Amino acid sequence: MDAPTTTSSAGNDGSGGNSGEWGWFTPSRKPAEDQPRTPGRGAPDQGTPSRPAPDREAEERPPRRPVSPIRPVGTGPGRRPQPPAPPAAPSAPPAEPGPPADAVPAAPAATRREEHQRPDETAAPENVRPAPGSAFTAPEGASPDAILLRRTMAEIEPVSEKVTAYFYALLFVQHPELRPLFPAAMDAQRDRLFRALLTSAQLVDDADVLSEYLAGLGRGHRKYGTQPEHYPAVGECLIGALTRYAVNSWSAETEAAWVRAYTAISQIMIDAAAEDERKAPPWWEAEVVDHERRTSDIAVLTVRPDQPYPFLAGQYTSVETPWWPRVWRHYSFAAAPRSDGLLSFHIKAVPAGWVSSALVNRARPGDVIRLGPPTGSMTVDHTSDNGLLCLGGGTGIAPIKAMVEDVAEHGRQRTVEVFYGARNDRDLYDIDTMLRLSQTHPWLSVRPVVSDGPTNGLSGRLPDAVRQYGPWGAFDAYLSGPPGMIRSGVDALRGVGIPPHRIRHDSLEELVAAGG
Repeated sequence: MDAPTTTSSAGNDGSGGNSGEWGWFTPSRKPAEDQPRTPGRGAPDQGTPSRPAPDREAEERPPRRPVSPIRPVGTGPGRRPQPPAPPAAPSAPPAEPGPPADAVPAAPAATRREEHQRPDETAAPENVRPAPGSAFTAPEGASPDAILLRRTMAEIEPVSEKVTAYFYALLFVQHPELRPLFPAAMDAQRDRLFRALLTSAQLVDDADVLSEYLAGLGRGHRKYGTQPEHYPAVGECLIGALTRYAVNSWSAETEAAWVRAYTAISQIMIDAAAEDERKAPPWWEAEVVDHERRTSDIAVLTVRPDQPYPFLAGQYTSVETPWWPRVWRHYSFAAAPRSDGLLSFHIKAVPAGWVSSALVNRARPGDVIRLGPPTGSMTVDHTSDNGLLCLGGGTGIAPIKAMVEDVAEHGRQRTVEVFYGARNDRDLYDIDTMLRLSQTHPWLSVRPVVSDGPTNGLSGRLPDAVRQYGPWGAFDAYLSGPPGMIRSGVDALRGVGIPPHRIRHDSLEELVAAGG
């Protein structure tokens, strides 16, 4: 299924990326024929090597690859001339839902993307700049740099589309060699940049959470061909765009804060990519071995990776098809790791969804797709005896099914309650599989919930159905599905007494919105 916005099931062609792929710089790798794979690069080691002794650990760690300091463009007349802001480009099809962003442990709930039709963001009025300090309140205890960064973001938010368009204009004019690395349609790319800026500005004082988020981006960006030398150019153009549009809040102190923040951010991402390079390829190639059409717009794909692909049930990955090079979308794994190494995905073709439509309508056995690294933290804690309360909407049932299989394989009799939501009975495309699992495992209960039309199951909205049962105080909750379902589901679960730290899903967008 598609990867998250929170943890809706990753993969329903989502907009990204913690997974997803919301990053400061997300260039795409050139076509395969131009980029032969490095010989001898193996899959991640599946064993559990003993921890190196402290005196050897530094020797075995890969050398840091420092990012060059970015060149601040300055705020005075000496700044190099900047190109005019480009006219609005023709709208590309809406970004397909996906994963994005990785869930962050111990924070409210991290989200992932799903086929979920993410609501379009309301366009803010153009030419409206808040007065200095308006719409901005410094969080209590925020560092001086965090205050400056957040003040900048508060000012540019109403004109975020112009800021990001101008940033890419600077990048492609001053560094034209980078343009071929990006998708032809840039609308979704611009959206991801602003989300990454907002996320990092809000998390700048939470070093652990921010580092985990950025490390995931750094590892994920390997599949695009990102190199350390790209970061200074990106930083210079980013500050150039902020300088132009944050006219009320910009100062020498603000610029210095952004230089410090971007340099630190770049270093985390570069180091994470270098570490990951020691144990994993930038991508895996996988052959489609089965393509089962469940409904007119949903297919179950089974693929065989070209080398071992280690992942955990509940995680998601990014997928690139041969029909849309350099366009990646997120999908959740629909089964726990298997002894034969095969991977399964539930794909729903969404309107204007390039990748999802190709996978549902064009992919056939023998086709080869690419997979990015696994990501996401919506995984089962096997050290706990808590029951599992799982809400899966649409293809969001895919990672829920994988987690049920994971619990079964561990052999512990933990209560698992699954609420499987859809608009009508026809959309409960995997209900037979889930009911068979419940017949096999007495600790598993599956309740279908249909919001529209007659049904043999429960009627109404998924969160409302959950409130009818319980109590849920001794359960860990997992949610996967469209963003709207995630939001209402989180509210419902908190309302029935489940604390936020025991509610899991994979969308960093939701995490930031919740103030985490």
